[in-house]
Amino acid sequence: MTEKLLFTGKTHNTGGRNGGTRSSDGMLDLKLAQPHPAAENLFGAAWSACYIGAIEFAASQRKIKLPAGLAVDTEIDLNVDDGSYFLRARLNVSLPDLDRDIAHELIHAAHDICPYSKATHGNIDVATNLV
Repeated sequence: MTEKLLFTGKTHNTGGRNGGTRSSDGMLDLKLAQPHPAAENLFGAAWSACYIGAIEFAASQRKIKLPAGLAVDTEIDLNVDDGSYFLRARLNVSLPDLDRDIAHELIHAAHDICPYSKATHGNIDVATNLV
């Protein structure tokens, strides 16, 4: 297998009351006065964007036409237990007007495609719900 770099995301983050993050390409420029919930929101946004792409890719491999309205609402929980911090996630996927069995097949396949799903597999509790 030959590895090919597709993209490198570059961000610059600063802390404090006037903290923020900005991407090198200018597509992201946000004020982040507090690290949390910003970190969880940004992680959720990045993961769900990647996951939508993975669903689209899985559908194209199977020659399935996706309905309009594909959406993923992601919830990232920051938890603490006895001084140890950990994450928990829920991906709520909307595939309106698509057969539920086919939708579940695409949702399952997306976890095998999406790099964020691969990175979190076995590391955090993830629930994927078809809504």
